[in-house]
Amino acid sequence: MTYQLDAAGQPQPRRGRSAARTLGTGSAPHFGSLPLGDPTGGADGLRWREQVDGKPLYPRVAIDRDVVLTMSDGVRLRATVIRPANRFGQTVLTPYPAVVNINPYNRVAIDVLDHTLHAPVLGKALHTASASIDGTGSGLEGLTTLTKTLAGGVFDVFGINRNLVRNGYVQVIVDVRGTGASQGKWQILGAREQQDSVEIIDWVAEQEWCDGGVGLAGWSYSAINSLQAADKRPAALKAVFAVEGCDDIVRDIYITGGMPSAFIPAWLSAVNLLKWVPNPASPIRDVLRGDTARWLRDRVKSPATEIGSLLWGFLTARDDRIFDDPYFDERDPQVDRIDVPTFTVGAWHDLFGRSATGVYERLNLEPGRKQMLVGDGYHIDVGSGYGGKTAPPRLDVLERAWFDRWLKGHRNGVEYYGPVTMLQQGGSWTSGPSFPRPGVRPQRLYLSDGSSGSAEHAEHDGSLSREPVDHVSSLHVRADVKGMISRDMTQVTAGAAQAFGRSFTVDARYQEQGGLTFTTEPVAESTTISGAMNLRLNVATTAHEAIWAVTVNDVAPDGTSTVLTNGALSASNRALDPSSSTYASDGSLLSAHHYLSRKRKLPVPADEPVRIDVDLVPTDAVLEAGHRLRVDVYAASFPRYLTVVPDLIKARGRRQRLVLDPHHPSYLTFCSAGNW
Repeated sequence: MTYQLDAAGQPQPRRGRSAARTLGTGSAPHFGSLPLGDPTGGADGLRWREQVDGKPLYPRVAIDRDVVLTMSDGVRLRATVIRPANRFGQTVLTPYPAVVNINPYNRVAIDVLDHTLHAPVLGKALHTASASIDGTGSGLEGLTTLTKTLAGGVFDVFGINRNLVRNGYVQVIVDVRGTGASQGKWQILGAREQQDSVEIIDWVAEQEWCDGGVGLAGWSYSAINSLQAADKRPAALKAVFAVEGCDDIVRDIYITGGMPSAFIPAWLSAVNLLKWVPNPASPIRDVLRGDTARWLRDRVKSPATEIGSLLWGFLTARDDRIFDDPYFDERDPQVDRIDVPTFTVGAWHDLFGRSATGVYERLNLEPGRKQMLVGDGYHIDVGSGYGGKTAPPRLDVLERAWFDRWLKGHRNGVEYYGPVTMLQQGGSWTSGPSFPRPGVRPQRLYLSDGSSGSAEHAEHDGSLSREPVDHVSSLHVRADVKGMISRDMTQVTAGAAQAFGRSFTVDARYQEQGGLTFTTEPVAESTTISGAMNLRLNVATTAHEAIWAVTVNDVAPDGTSTVLTNGALSASNRALDPSSSTYASDGSLLSAHHYLSRKRKLPVPADEPVRIDVDLVPTDAVLEAGHRLRVDVYAASFPRYLTVVPDLIKARGRRQRLVLDPHHPSYLTFCSAGNW
């Protein structure tokens, strides 16, 4: 994040790679027919849903699963094209706008999903069950959240969207090169893959079944490559609908705080396995055309893309992909170059948590032409609960409304939705003009060793207060594996671990047994927190490396401690890039941007305190009256943050401590509208 707030909480010109822009504009006190503050979309939202769920323009779809696209370097990509059809199954010849989805998860998997969800009996039963089963407040609450994802519409954005096509669209789903049935080597969002996306858009726009207008849609990987393609500004591209994309792969997931994530090897392994699954749609024709032989040769040349380099880097720290390297710069979308209307969807605890707000903030578009929707969830449960009485419309409904507006020119009011719609942690869905919320201002709370009386279960029960300590003390903390039962674990498993209960989602007290806690007095009234956060710590270790993981929590009167945001940093990666960090007008650091490069690593002196700034994922939350704000400090959070073997050796036998010193205070900087 690179916005700035002045002392009154108003956006100011930012430092860093987008210094000339400001956060949002604050220029939308009234948004047409849709009043601000209505996350459901009001009457417009009802109309959008009726258009999706009502009688379609065409009764059927025609699906061609054997479409070949030849790229400029001769590599043949494989695609599925879905077009409207009449009641006899005959393809409609009228050209329509096309919505393109490019992903690496193999169209075989997408076909299985499509057949399952649209099976006459099973599909209906699954949708009914996902919408009606409710285990809220029980041990099955997390599992219920996962099942409700099916009713939230994200699978229509991810896969074949029959309702969209039946209402006058063409959909094109393409296997990324080197995955699925496509030839070539998988580049994992690399330059050649990005060029493919532009060539695909150009090819689609020239087909007789396309009216020349193209939209990009996707979830996760396909949301990232949608943003990548949009920053190239292809002429035919008119709009983007990106669910849980990313604009900083390094800091979001690959090496957060300088430490690899357990998610990456698991995800790489899954995609590498899927790319070996042949598509049964046209096996005989593939053999006759010679495509099967080329496909097999390409797989043999790169049987497990990046697995070897990742393992080598983890074992030796000698691979650049363990650092913030140009490898990643090539892959991060240049969001500020995008000039078409873009709807971005995220979640506070998504794998790409920073990008939930970062993509919106960096889009150089007026509110309305850019929209942001952020829920309080993870990665695989996006859309869970959407479509409810007080929630936003389903994702397939919003996607249809977005493309109707920008691909077909329908004045349906979707540009007046939001533009910033968020599920406030600890509160409810809200809709407003900007993020952070208007009226918040920078605040500072100091870590103190004095007991708060609220965390006797922790390794140490400390306080958060307006004044720094007046004496020196050291608080020792040891690495443990309690992070395996925590919200960190649920985040790194993309949300799957929430099925195991409240300790994985809304109650951090088990993890806190191994950590240092610092808690405020109860707030007297409802208090909003919104925006970036930074935790400055004065720390020491007996070794030459140390791992620090932190969370900021909302503590209820009954003691339940719910994580609002998190972050981590290895001590050797503490060097700051001031040009990309975020500062308030008084000079306070709001968001630290660390270099995370091999050359910028700093030595960690044994048993000598050093200052570190842990950047926390931006968030939006409300503490109700009687609740407290808490900072948790841990010496590890396995497996959310892993340590490469050379650093693990440096840290062997370490004893870590937080040094509370009035001359080098430790404190939390955040933005709030409350009085602390």
